[in-house]
Amino acid sequence: MKRALITGITGQDGSYLAKFLLNKGYKVFGITRELKEDSSRYGNLAWQGIEHDVTLIEGSIEDLSTLIRIIDEASPDEVYNLASYSSVGNSWRQPILTGHVTGIGAVNILEAIRNSKSDIRFYQASSSEMFGMVKQPVQAEDTPFHPRSPYAAAKLYAHSMTVNYRESFGMYACSGILFNHESPLRGIEFVTRKVTYAVARIKLGLQNELRLGNIDAKRDWGHASDYVEAMWLMLQQDSPNDYVIATGRATSVREMCDIAFSYVGLKADDYIVIDRDLYRPADIEVMLGNPQRAKEKLGWEAKINLEDMITEMVNEDILRVE
Repeated sequence: MKRALITGITGQDGSYLAKFLLNKGYKVFGITRELKEDSSRYGNLAWQGIEHDVTLIEGSIEDLSTLIRIIDEASPDEVYNLASYSSVGNSWRQPILTGHVTGIGAVNILEAIRNSKSDIRFYQASSSEMFGMVKQPVQAEDTPFHPRSPYAAAKLYAHSMTVNYRESFGMYACSGILFNHESPLRGIEFVTRKVTYAVARIKLGLQNELRLGNIDAKRDWGHASDYVEAMWLMLQQDSPNDYVIATGRATSVREMCDIAFSYVGLKADDYIVIDRDLYRPADIEVMLGNPQRAKEKLGWEAKINLEDMITEMVNEDILRVE
């Protein structure tokens, strides 16, 4: 039985990955800041129906000594670092915390693995936000990075250190440069979930408007359940590499809203209010990934399209609101 350790296991990606690995026959361990007596309080794990199937260990990726202890205790074959202070907007309000958790935290894990002197395989969750002020209309692994937020800068540091540990110490360390990926478990602070939750409340008569910032920004949106499979595939190869994980399709926030509202028989323009205070200090107009390397080397491509994902999220939010 293979053993995997997941940081950020209680988040969206962590819960989907945990379920995926359990279905593959793994023994799954996860790091959480606080152990709770009632495992049903880990909402995302409970939503997946796996809250009793994973072994949670209390700790933080900000503490190297704790990570060394946890790796010794879990003795994993694979480590997936999904822990992050992950809101781009909030990272502007807490840039130093973002740097510590998202950037230095990844290096702490790399150091703990190196200290273990084992052949653990490591996955780093990198982000398309690292491309920032894009230099090419479609972004691939060799596209130059130009981060435009504290979150993106911290992710780039973690990504660069993953490459350095691979090249300097021969570690099996790779990064998935993931474009936007969503699900019913996405946090309410992210625009897709903000939209689908508002649509549910508006449909049920509990809200009468949806305030958004730049709705002409375009993003490459996929489903988290597809993307965690790509993470696993990266660690099954003969040699480590970095991969862009994306759908290859860019859609504006405006178009995404149209999909969500039309699904419940409403017109988005009747409810959307543009709020200039919600614009980011430095926004990115278009993000579009080229997943060709992942398709050729991993045999991976996205299966769930945007329309199906958004309607799934709206359905789930209607159930929650009801």
